[in-house]
Amino acid sequence: MRKYLFVIILSLFTLNCLYAQLSISGVLDSTVSMNIGAGDAPVFSIGLEEYANLRFQAKLRDKATIYGAVNLLAAVGDYAANAALMASKGNDNPLSFSAFIAGDNYIAALELERLYFRLHGERTDFDGGLMRIPFGFGQIWAPSDFLNPRNPLKPDARLRGALGAALSFYPMDEMKLLVFYSAPRNPFSSEGKGSFVGLSFDKHWNKVSIQSLYSYETPNGNQAFKSSYGIHRIGFSLKADIEIGLYVDTLYTYNHEARTEWDGFSFSAGADYSFVDGKLIVLAEYLYNGATSSTAYGYGGNFSNNHYLYTGLTVRFNDFTSMNTTLISCFDDISFSALISVSRDLFQGATLTVSAQIPFDRDLFRKDGNRGELGPIPPDSLQALLPITGERLGRYFNLTARIRFKF
Repeated sequence: MRKYLFVIILSLFTLNCLYAQLSISGVLDSTVSMNIGAGDAPVFSIGLEEYANLRFQAKLRDKATIYGAVNLLAAVGDYAANAALMASKGNDNPLSFSAFIAGDNYIAALELERLYFRLHGERTDFDGGLMRIPFGFGQIWAPSDFLNPRNPLKPDARLRGALGAALSFYPMDEMKLLVFYSAPRNPFSSEGKGSFVGLSFDKHWNKVSIQSLYSYETPNGNQAFKSSYGIHRIGFSLKADIEIGLYVDTLYTYNHEARTEWDGFSFSAGADYSFVDGKLIVLAEYLYNGATSSTAYGYGGNFSNNHYLYTGLTVRFNDFTSMNTTLISCFDDISFSALISVSRDLFQGATLTVSAQIPFDRDLFRKDGNRGELGPIPPDSLQALLPITGERLGRYFNLTARIRFKF
C-alpha cells in the first residue's frame, strides 16, 4: 500500500511540474456504528471506520483536464466483517479476492475510484478512462442509470465508475448528443463479451428536460442475463420544475433469446415540493422493478420484488441543523426500512450526522415466518442471492454517528 501511495504522490508532483493547474480536494469521514443483530448475526456489535476520498483535477492549458479520485479506508468490527462478506461474494468469479490488507487491529484498503481525461473542443468533448457515465433524472431509483446502479438502502455509498469512453456533441445550446462505450462487467474478458455501446440525447428548456437512451450489450456467456444475440436497452427520462419537481425515469431491457416481456421493464416516477422557503422538503418516488430489469438482483440492481415506494421528509431548522426522515416500502411482501438522520454543522467544513435505521416486516410483529425483503432477516428466497448463503444474517437496529471534514 505504501508503494501505491508513493506512486500517486509522485504522479501528482509530476503533473504539477508539467505546469498543470492542479487542485486537490476531498472528504474525511470518521464513523462509529452500533448494530443489534438478527438471525445468525451477533446480538450486539460495533464498528469503526476511517474513510477518505481524495480528488484531484489537473488542467493542461485549455486543451485537456485530468480527473482522479482515490479512496483510503481503515475499518474494524462490523465494517471489517462486511468487507469480508463482499470479498467472498461470487466465489466462482476470478475477482473474488479482496483489496483489503490486515493490520494489527484493523483492515485497510486503497481503491482507485476515478481516473480519466477530458479533451475539450468548441462543440465536442471526449472523455476516456475510469469514470461515471450517468443517465437519467431519477432522484432515488434511477432505472436508466444502469452502468452506475444506485441503492437507496445505502444512501452514503459512492457510485461505482465504469472503464470506457464517451464523445459528447453540443450542436446548439442546451442540447447534447452522447456516444459511449463501456468495457464488459467481467474485467478478464479479452473478447469483448458483454461490452456496452450506445448513445443518448439530452434537451433542456427553462422548466423541462428530457433524455432518450439506447444501448446495445454484445453477446455474452458469463452473466445471469445470457444472450447469443446481445441485449438491447431503451430508456427515457424527464424532469420538470412546475411549482413541484416531477421526475420520470424508465429503462426497458430486451433479451431476444429469453423473449423478454414485462420482466425487463423498470420504471420510476416521483415528485418533490418545498414549503416555508425551502425549510421543509417532501419527496416521494415509486419504482416498478421487473424481474430481469436494470434494478433487479442479478442484472445490475439491488431488488427482487416488483413494487416499491420511497418517501422522504427533510426539515431545515436553521442554517446549521437539519433532519431527514425516510421510509422505503415494499408492497409485495409488506416490508419496510426506516431511516432517521440529524445533521449539525460544527464549523465550516465539518458536519456531524447521527443516523438510525430500522427494518421491519410482518414476521417482526407476528412471528409467523412472513419475512420481507426489507425486513430484519432476508427471506429464504433471497438467501441464494446474498454474498454468503447458509447464514441468516440480519439486523433489528443500526445507529451510526459520523463526523465529516471537507477540504
